[in-house]
Amino acid sequence: MAIERVAFIGKGAVGLLHASIMAEHLGAEAVEFVMDDDRFFRHAGDVVTINGEPCGIETIPASKAEPVDLVILTVKAPGLAQALDTMEPLVGPQTRILSLLNGVTSEEIIAARFGWERIALSITQGMDAVFIDGALTYTHPGEIRLGAGPQTAAGVVEDIDDVLTRGRIIHTVEEDIRHRMWTKLMLNVGINQTCMVYAGTYGTACEEGSEQNRCLVAAMREALAVARAEGIEVTEADLAEMVALVAGLDPEGMPSMAQDRVSRKPTEVELFGGTVIRLAERHGILVPQNRWLYRRVREIEESWL
Repeated sequence: MAIERVAFIGKGAVGLLHASIMAEHLGAEAVEFVMDDDRFFRHAGDVVTINGEPCGIETIPASKAEPVDLVILTVKAPGLAQALDTMEPLVGPQTRILSLLNGVTSEEIIAARFGWERIALSITQGMDAVFIDGALTYTHPGEIRLGAGPQTAAGVVEDIDDVLTRGRIIHTVEEDIRHRMWTKLMLNVGINQTCMVYAGTYGTACEEGSEQNRCLVAAMREALAVARAEGIEVTEADLAEMVALVAGLDPEGMPSMAQDRVSRKPTEVELFGGTVIRLAERHGILVPQNRWLYRRVREIEESWL
């Protein structure tokens, strides 16, 4: 089934970046943002820019939404429950779903509501987008990695692959998407928590010999051990690849949790350090770096109250 209409739930950095690229190549009428009605009316007058240009993609309230061919979720984890309600009118019998949320659990939550057969597993990586005060800036758009889950219906990944190709979204279809998801989680565990705690950037976290760099690698290596205990063969080569990926980004850029510190917004620390700590306890693995980072993130968040 050719995908012609795409709806994004989540108008932050990830959503704005990918929606704007798709709209440029598929046409503005093919792409829309959908918000719950309260949020829509609260933000009706907001001006959003993408690399200095106004965002011209239509945003509609959920009460006026109709089924589309593909829903792409780009909210942060704390907003997932609300997003599932918002997307209810968008999901018809043939609707496909792609979740670009961080972590390795969002698809399970979505599937409990809408079924596994329509969902492709996916991650984003390599983007250096910063979204603060309504302004999105980026130099590297990154890429999407996607693949089929055990219960994904035949043709779903192929349909999404096709529309991403037509929409000029850089992407790769993975044979083992679970491995790639855990590799990305390992990266997020290191770069997001480290930059949040130290108020750092991609550049400071990758400075060889620095405290931030030691923290980054130590947290990632603990996540690697947990992944292997979970049966996912994440390797030191994967770790080195992810560190090199970050080192190639804008050194002044920062990941989402560091942006949350600037904006004083709740972070996704439960998806990162929280996941590693919980699974480490199950397997009897020591993860002192992640425990320290988790505690510091919570202390910083509490200081905003």
